[in-house]
Amino acid sequence: MTFNPKADIGGGKTSRRGRNAGIAVGGGLGVLAIVLLGSFLGVDLSGLIGGGGGAPAAEDSSLEECRTGQDANERIDCRMKGAAASLDAYWAEASPSIGLDYVQPQGFVLFDQAVSTGCGNASSATGPFYCPPDQTIYIDTSFYDQLEQRFGAEGGPLAEMYVVAHEWGHHIQNIAGVLDSTRDGETGPTSNAVRVELQADCFAGAWAGAAATTEDPNGNTFLQPITPDEYRQAIDAAAAVGDDRIQEATQGQVTPHTFSHGTSEQRVRWFAAGYDEGVGSCNTFQVSGDQL
Repeated sequence: MTFNPKADIGGGKTSRRGRNAGIAVGGGLGVLAIVLLGSFLGVDLSGLIGGGGGAPAAEDSSLEECRTGQDANERIDCRMKGAAASLDAYWAEASPSIGLDYVQPQGFVLFDQAVSTGCGNASSATGPFYCPPDQTIYIDTSFYDQLEQRFGAEGGPLAEMYVVAHEWGHHIQNIAGVLDSTRDGETGPTSNAVRVELQADCFAGAWAGAAATTEDPNGNTFLQPITPDEYRQAIDAAAAVGDDRIQEATQGQVTPHTFSHGTSEQRVRWFAAGYDEGVGSCNTFQVSGDQL
């Protein structure tokens, strides 16, 4: 997905935070795979993040140098800021249609190796996540390389921004009370955990479907129309993080009773539903298990 070079992305609430390594859950792709089984693109970090300790955070950078869509086309950190600006504008407009008063996330942090959060300390092995207590999204952008190398995703700008949009979807669920009301600790193909993740995928699709018409404060669209190749890259990323595909890659078998995020087919289908039909199609809690 290509940004409109003239788009103003300066309002994207994004910062870059540096830390020294030393709070890692572990090291290497093997540990990454184990971590992904339970928390890939999710919100329950209790088993992955320790509290307290760790190296002090380096000074935050607000990415002030990222100002235009052209910057977003050239640099991944600016692309993250551009995605934040686009998502913020989209949800400010779309939220009333689902009866929600939109409040933007408190932050969107790009970090290196490890980070201290309202949920505790996290390492890059955790993958991208949303922390409800501090209402902040955290991503180490080196994750995108792992997504391609370990799980075979094709990658590309829209695939990268799908991840951001999914985590932004968790923020929407948080301010709507969905996360609190559905957190019951259950797993399985029709569990609330799966419904939460599929709804976030649908929310991501709804943003993508409107992204080429969402405007900056000056009336310029943030993004140019999505091409078929870019759409394919996005759904390829969604498929790459299906429970079945991750379990097959990491443990050699699929165990449906442990599903917490949905199958590859489900994640693609719910992203497509949001993309084609908008945010009003995203109530995954109103469909029966066989329709999920």
